[in-house]
Amino acid sequence: MSSSEEETYSIIFNSLKHPARRKILRMLSDKPRSFTEIWDTLEISSSHVTYHLEHLGDLVTKMKNGKYKLSTFGAAAVLTMKGVEDAPDIKSKNPLYLPTSWKPVFAVLMIGIVILAAISYIQTSTLSEVNALQERLENQLSQLTAENNRLLSWDSHLNSAKSFLQDVVQLDLTQYAAVLVTNTLEFNPEFGGVAEEILRYTLTSNNSELDVDFRFRNQTLSRFRMNILEGQPIYKQTRTADFQSYVSSLIERCQTYSGAAYLGEMQQMLDNTNDAGATQTIEGNQKLTLHTEGDETEISWFYTKSGIDYQAKGVQLKFEDNTLEELTDGYYLYQIASTDITISEQEAINIATEYAKTISWTANNQKISNFTILPDSAEANLYPHPREPLKLIPY
Repeated sequence: MSSSEEETYSIIFNSLKHPARRKILRMLSDKPRSFTEIWDTLEISSSHVTYHLEHLGDLVTKMKNGKYKLSTFGAAAVLTMKGVEDAPDIKSKNPLYLPTSWKPVFAVLMIGIVILAAISYIQTSTLSEVNALQERLENQLSQLTAENNRLLSWDSHLNSAKSFLQDVVQLDLTQYAAVLVTNTLEFNPEFGGVAEEILRYTLTSNNSELDVDFRFRNQTLSRFRMNILEGQPIYKQTRTADFQSYVSSLIERCQTYSGAAYLGEMQQMLDNTNDAGATQTIEGNQKLTLHTEGDETEISWFYTKSGIDYQAKGVQLKFEDNTLEELTDGYYLYQIASTDITISEQEAINIATEYAKTISWTANNQKISNFTILPDSAEANLYPHPREPLKLIPY
């Protein structure tokens, strides 16, 4: 079996085991439908509808009028569903409790059913449809081959992502089936051509579904995000009820994962914060801030000097209901080019005020200009800004 066929059958399996995607396939087997029609019928959020349509892959196609219809393999998947649903009601054991030795046999039988259903449908199609399908599969094979070659050169990130989920977040990956949805690589000119790779996975178990993505810059993790689509994450062990202790151990695991010494300093700074009501602490050139609103908590560490906060050079954690949702690390990436201030606050206000007098624009065919400036209402703030790639200066 070719790699493109394996990819298509994998999409069919993933689609048939999700009730929302099965319902979309049944709807489209009657007639093409618009996004709004699908949304109204499913009664779920529009973002979840988009998510499920993306995961149906080549089983559905979007027509020029914006409506969705079944593809050849989509119709084959519907035939497979009908074959299973119309089968006699035979009392059997739950397949989840089959002996381990029988599970490969069960998997082979299911693959055989899907393959036979797809072949049966293709044989009844016209010759032109088969030729069009073959051409599309050949194009997909070419794209997948090129993508595979690229991924082979960056496979260290695939292992790094798995290690982060398992060792830092402490997800029980034995409970999840993981699918790599996207893997993009760009060389961002904003960061001086730094290699930026973004990987996105879906993790599915019997009781939960997660959407996670990783961003690597210079082959180092700079961002992790986790979106809970269904249920709750399954962890390897019970987490401590004390939130500060949990965050401290999380930072410790991050340091073990990355080897970054500054994470150890940040952990120590958090441990030294004994006042539960404290929202800001400064030790040397490190500032720690904590902000809680409802179920959401943000904890940030960033470089500070001479009263200037270089927030881009920092680490930020975001939690919802004490569950890690996002980790961002730009501390390793940025450098402090200068902390010297050569202009006073009043001088900055004067320059800005004089410039504001020259501003004009046209609204409703009328030119608006000659403003009256109220200097007492002006203030100047310093924001570190990259004057050159990855080097921050006061701005």
